[in-house]
Amino acid sequence: MTSPIKGFSKLSKNAKIEWLINNFAQQPETALEMLASYWHADEKVQKLHDDFIENTVSNFYMPFGIAPNFLINGKQYTIPLAIEESSVVAAASKAANFWLDRGGFKAQVIQTTKMGHVHFIWEGANSEQLEALFETVKPQFFQNTESITANMRSRGGGILDLQLVNKTALEPGYYQIQAKFETCDSMGANFINSCLEEFARTWKEAVETASSLPAEDRNVQIVMSILSNYTPECLVRAEVSCPVNQIEEGSGIDNEEFASKFVRAIRIAEIEPYRAVTHNKGIMNGIDSVVMATGNDFRAVEACAHAYAGRNGNYSSLTHAAVEDGIFKFWIEIPLALGTVGGITSLHPMVKFAHEILGKPSATQLMEIVAVAGLAQNFSAVRSLITSGIQKGHMKMHLLNILNQLEATEAEKATIVEYFKDHVVSHSEAVRVFSQIRGIAQPSSVSGSTNS
Repeated sequence: MTSPIKGFSKLSKNAKIEWLINNFAQQPETALEMLASYWHADEKVQKLHDDFIENTVSNFYMPFGIAPNFLINGKQYTIPLAIEESSVVAAASKAANFWLDRGGFKAQVIQTTKMGHVHFIWEGANSEQLEALFETVKPQFFQNTESITANMRSRGGGILDLQLVNKTALEPGYYQIQAKFETCDSMGANFINSCLEEFARTWKEAVETASSLPAEDRNVQIVMSILSNYTPECLVRAEVSCPVNQIEEGSGIDNEEFASKFVRAIRIAEIEPYRAVTHNKGIMNGIDSVVMATGNDFRAVEACAHAYAGRNGNYSSLTHAAVEDGIFKFWIEIPLALGTVGGITSLHPMVKFAHEILGKPSATQLMEIVAVAGLAQNFSAVRSLITSGIQKGHMKMHLLNILNQLEATEAEKATIVEYFKDHVVSHSEAVRVFSQIRGIAQPSSVSGSTNS
């Protein structure tokens, strides 16, 4: 156990690494070589990475893959995905190819409104007096933030609406100033928070100097001013559809049965939270990987999606399916607060390249692309579940991870992959075949855990 260290952030990068290795590395020289091997060869690029966060000692690589052949609103896309989980890129690509000849994906942004709040406590006796004061002060909120909103307003965005929300039924004295924003092509977190903090200053001064309030009611405590990552009014819909008689997908079951089982599988995810969580996790495999590749905040997107999935009081599927008049339909509606300017979108070289791959989309176009990626991922997952089962494809993709863990040679990998074309993949069977080919006893230290 190490002793606490003070002033760590003020140490040089080399000093931080030295402290880290001396206190935690079992093999200091090997650990130093490993950390250094992940540094970027270009010192300027490495310095850029070092400045993204605090206390940087190295970089953490994530596979960057692409899924081609996505037809979205009549336009062809190749989608970049940053993710470590096997089969995700393959599943997205397979869904893209499946729908390419069936009209592709249709996507539409429904709303782009984002929200933030000034949370405050006011313990006055007459809430109607506070509401009247708020209406009087409202123009001042806009005036006092003109310098903050000028650039955003010039691009067609800015503050859309301000409301006083009474939450005293939930918490004594608790009120909110609820603000709605349009942030155009930026995610807008810094813009929103700057506006909210100015609202708070304006409101505190207004309450404390309000002659319309009794002297004893001129006290207000600003608790915090912060945007919300729950953005149910920043909504996008993506969908696919085709006649049931065109949904042949080579699984050995007929089209009617496939469509019926698919719709039923989605219905189970709508009503059963245990299934819905895993179902939505698969959707987020596709969404998060594109969000990461394009330099957006996947934690915010993830939290918002799950909150939206539970908005009606029961956690439910984010996707839906139906068969109507012989037409199979599959769709998703999901809130996605994304940006294509600001943050690291113009700084991180791989993020810049991801945007180039997508044709430098606007924020609304990126919302559509990301929603489609989630829908495609879910289509492939559910299709596997109701036909061959999820493990057949997943374990074949995971096979290479097992073989890399065993340090198999390229020749050994080729032989073992060929063997499993006709056999069910399992960790124990992969180890057995590997050991047999190499002529050794089966390793006892290789873990067989996998998240599927």
